Amino acid sequence: MKRSLFEEFRNRDLVRGLADGIRRLTQGRTEPMTFMEVCGTHTMAIYQYGIRSLLPPQVRLISGPGCPVCVTPVGYVDRAVACSRLPETVVATFGDMVRVPGSSSSLLEERAKGAEIRIVYSPLDALALAEKNPSKRVIFLGVGFETTAPAVAATIITARSRGVGNFSVLSAHKTIPVPMRILSSDPDLGIHGFLCPAHVSAVIGCDAYRFLAEERRVPCVVTGFEPADILQGVAMLARQVTEGQSTVENEYGRFVTRTGNSKAQELLSRVFIPADTAWRGLGVLPRSGLEIAEEFREFDAEKAVPVRVEEPREPAGCRCGEVLTGKIAPADCPLFASACTPEQPVGACMVSSEGSCAAAYKYGQ
Repeated sequence: MKRSLFEEFRNRDLVRGLADGIRRLTQGRTEPMTFMEVCGTHTMAIYQYGIRSLLPPQVRLISGPGCPVCVTPVGYVDRAVACSRLPETVVATFGDMVRVPGSSSSLLEERAKGAEIRIVYSPLDALALAEKNPSKRVIFLGVGFETTAPAVAATIITARSRGVGNFSVLSAHKTIPVPMRILSSDPDLGIHGFLCPAHVSAVIGCDAYRFLAEERRVPCVVTGFEPADILQGVAMLARQVTEGQSTVENEYGRFVTRTGNSKAQELLSRVFIPADTAWRGLGVLPRSGLEIAEEFREFDAEKAVPVRVEEPREPAGCRCGEVLTGKIAPADCPLFASACTPEQPVGACMVSSEGSCAAAYKYGQ
């Protein structure tokens, strides 16, 4: 019987062979190699499959800001909460955002008080809500990286073509290469290589990381999500470090190309413009966000829906920012698995299905 693609990439003998190859590559090395993954799905897979337990002590994996919900700052949540309190307003969002704590409330708490919060599975679902409820204002929470932003751009274009004037987007879309540049220069992290995000790379292409290899001399490998994918990516990074090279390699060639998805890129450039934006744990990073262009101003909730937003306050004791930048592991946060659990999350990293703390809690250290 022919094996499925998933079975091929989860084959025990293949996985063990890759792990043995990494051990041989790093044998005799005294200084550890530190590799960072910047994709929430990679983070979850690394914990789920126990990837760290297969690696030699010379290889250290740390998690970066790859969870879009986690890197969304408290101030954005506060604005979404303020919008939900407006009369005749529906806030439409992906599920994870509902439980993220703001300064004094969350969308889940506001829904319990009577606010109309709808969980949707695509921005088009939110547009459909607006069309069915013309007397209400529908605000979609646009949270995500280059992966989800093209669908939001297409939805805004569709809203204009259909004349849906009661639909808008509160954009918190972000782009991944800028924080990678910042993190690659952090001497406290000492990153030797990046496992680049696969979903994002399918849109922006492998060439988007060339500056890291050429200017920063940091090796990059785009890799998939199965155990063999991740271990092959680690092996490719280890080989580059051992041989003193720094290039961009593509382990995930079955889905990712050098130049990416040109149609998705066209949608992004038509609807969004680069903007300075705040990241949890990293602060405001120049040109790392996607702001809705002036041409589509009427669909920009931040401009079209004025609200009073409270002064943002981070949860006391929460160290999500340090987890997101790889400075500490989830278990190093004093709230982890005690005051902060998936049932009662204090920080966003414990809320999201792609959060490092949620992954560590679910699958163990």
